[in-house]
Parts: sequence; C-alpha cells; structure tokens
Amino acid sequence: MNIQVGDIIEMKKPHPCGERTWLVLRIGADFRLRCQGCGREMMITRVKAEKSLKRIRPAQQPQAK
Repeated sequence: MNIQVGDIIEMKKPHPCGERTWLVLRIGADFRLRCQGCGREMMITRVKAEKSLKRIRPAQQPQAK
C-alpha cells in the first residue's frame, strides 16, 4: 500500500461519531490517524489499518508556479 502522511483514508467501519474518513498524521509500523468528524487521534497497527481500509484519497499537492 502506498499511504503517505497527509492522505485521507476511508475505513470500512465508521468511528463511533459516525465518520469513516481519517487523516494520516504518521506512518511506520503503526499509523497515527485523526478522525475527520470529531478530531480524535488514535494509533493503529499497519496490518490492521490496511485490512480495514476501503479507499485512499491522496494529499493535495501545492501547485508550482
């Protein structure tokens, strides 16, 4: 999986607040994610995150002038 810091990932199951999208804050053996609904942050193992992943929306790259 090609997940980068700043990407928005959509999980199969929603967070208790009802939101399915998470912002990737840190990658490695674990991921640090921030819920896009309530702002809660959590750490999740790479294996569990990749298994429950539905879709990746890449980070918006600043446009060069």
